[in-house]
Amino acid sequence: MRRSDGIALAVLAALLVASPLRAERPVLAPVPAVEAPSREKLETAVFAGGCFWGVEGVFSHVKGVRSAVSGFAGGPKGRKVDYERVSRGDTGFAEAVRVTYDPAQVSYGTLLRVFFSVIADPTTLNYQGPDRGTQYRSALFPLNAGQAKAARAYLAQLGRAKLWRDPIVTRVEGFTGFQAADAYHQNFLTRNPRHPYIQRWDAPKLAAFKAMFPNLYQVRPAA
Repeated sequence: MRRSDGIALAVLAALLVASPLRAERPVLAPVPAVEAPSREKLETAVFAGGCFWGVEGVFSHVKGVRSAVSGFAGGPKGRKVDYERVSRGDTGFAEAVRVTYDPAQVSYGTLLRVFFSVIADPTTLNYQGPDRGTQYRSALFPLNAGQAKAARAYLAQLGRAKLWRDPIVTRVEGFTGFQAADAYHQNFLTRNPRHPYIQRWDAPKLAAFKAMFPNLYQVRPAA
């Protein structure tokens, strides 16, 4: 997912048009059997599921989400990274999104359901769509014991549901901190709807979310 302008962007566009690949197949995941308790007016959750443009783009349209920030999680605590370093695939960090939400409007379990229904394929190890490397792994980073319990229970529930042909490989990982990406990467889907990567990989995810969860969809994206 290394992107640049000029000649490189033109080459990327040509490859995307020629590629037979498509966005991850939408799957209506079940309602979570275990929910994370909420004690605050606003809660935070962190998800990694491939390119953070699409993850942020979908979550920003979920009712109750106050903000969705693209960044990095999963690497050594205290280590500073940026997009270029993480893109090398050897830092331990994954592209991730920090979601701040109102639990009175949307629950952690519902966010999990949206994530696995339309955002990330939980059966692909260290890649999503066209992007390859550990930085594109599918992972959940619980911020408290309640989220950890709900996340593990939901992964087990998905495994029993047999919605995918291949086994679930999404992992629950310890949270070591979150670093926001540069401003260029924030609200990328909203600001760049005609970008070839967005059109091929992420716009279909947002369309699937709107179709599958109309009661959760908000037209104006969160910041």
